[in-house]
Amino acid sequence: MMTEKFHDELAELKMDVVSMGYLAQEMLNDAMNALKDQNVGLAKTLVEKKLQLEQMDYDIEERALVLLTLHQPMAGDMRTIATILKMITYLTRIGLYGKDIGKIVEIISDKPHVSKLVNLPRMADIASEMIKDVMDAFENCDMRTCKCELGGLTEYNERDDKVDALMDSIIRECLTYMMEDPHTISQCTRYIMAARHLERCADHACKMAEKTYYMITGERVEVD
Repeated sequence: MMTEKFHDELAELKMDVVSMGYLAQEMLNDAMNALKDQNVGLAKTLVEKKLQLEQMDYDIEERALVLLTLHQPMAGDMRTIATILKMITYLTRIGLYGKDIGKIVEIISDKPHVSKLVNLPRMADIASEMIKDVMDAFENCDMRTCKCELGGLTEYNERDDKVDALMDSIIRECLTYMMEDPHTISQCTRYIMAARHLERCADHACKMAEKTYYMITGERVEVD
């Protein structure tokens, strides 16, 4: 009876992590939409969502620790709880990066975009897709939905490399614009900051993929 109750509570906890994951992804998407449209109103909604995300972090952590203390799980159940505790940390950071991009919107919303935001939208799309895929894998306990080869997380490596390459290209392009026209310095400096935030979001998605793989298989692998 106690075992059944434990597994029901663990399943509910997992679903709350999934909800938290989609909130973090939503914050990132909203931040980029606000940046593209110079929508300060949308950017400001991220503050409230940040508070919601942080409350989910606190609640899930507390319930996970209670499950650990009361039931002393082993094997796969222990890996699931350990993964949950890691996932909520990464998701909170992703949401905070979204909020930080929202702050950029408020600073440069009165200035025209430079070169259609350089490659930031494409970079954001890849990072957002990575987050969605790993949350699907976590929810379904199926790494195939994470688009990863067994043992290697190869596809995640490739997407992370694309994000890194896009960040490098954004920096080079922004430096060129700034040298050619000092009036673009404010926007381009913030574009570089946004690119850095997106790069970190992709890195966190990779770490979540590693932890999800460990939860499912018991094997530790690393995204290079």
